[in-house]
Amino acid sequence: MLAIELTARQSEIVRLVELHAPITGEQLAGMLGVSRPTLRSDLALLVMLGLIDAKPKVGYFPGPARTARTASQGLAGCKVKDVMAVPVSVGEHSSVHDAVVALFTENVEELIVVDREQRFTGIVTAKDLLKVTVGGADASALPVSLVMTRVPNVVTVSPEDDAAEALRLMFAHELDCLPVVRERNGVREAAGRVTVRHIAGLLAGSLQPPAPHEGGRSW
Repeated sequence: MLAIELTARQSEIVRLVELHAPITGEQLAGMLGVSRPTLRSDLALLVMLGLIDAKPKVGYFPGPARTARTASQGLAGCKVKDVMAVPVSVGEHSSVHDAVVALFTENVEELIVVDREQRFTGIVTAKDLLKVTVGGADASALPVSLVMTRVPNVVTVSPEDDAAEALRLMFAHELDCLPVVRERNGVREAAGRVTVRHIAGLLAGSLQPPAPHEGGRSW
């Protein structure tokens, strides 16, 4: 996952942060037997890589990249199809009002968007809908096609991708959910959705058997 090899001291910093977080720069310097300024460049690099995280007046914590790498070790051999849920989709021609109702009814943060032939064309999120419904103007009758994010500007995974790769993509793009898309006879179809919560449940050993992978709810 990393394109740079850490020095022995940088690896030790990551280890110490994991063991003692929150820990200050001064405490790290004392444990390593060096001065605080000596660690400045190492700490800056590790924060940039996401291996540690810094909170002002608090200290250093394990970063998102380290969390993703540690979690991925527990996902060895697990595919997206083993953890994904059924897709919740809405048609491009559906209204913003219908999309909002679907979000609340299905208790999801984003909807997969399909065209009239049920081909995957993009997603629409709660944030997308909020942008057009706040401001006074009545936007509830607008079609979803005007507010959605279209392919190819959507991060997706396939059912056969590793679950660890899905987790990496969610961390890298700061997403909570990814559409699961497959190709059938040259047509991209929505196969499901995978969320951070699904993968966290799997890692915790509390994931319930996934819902059937075919079908899903359409609005």
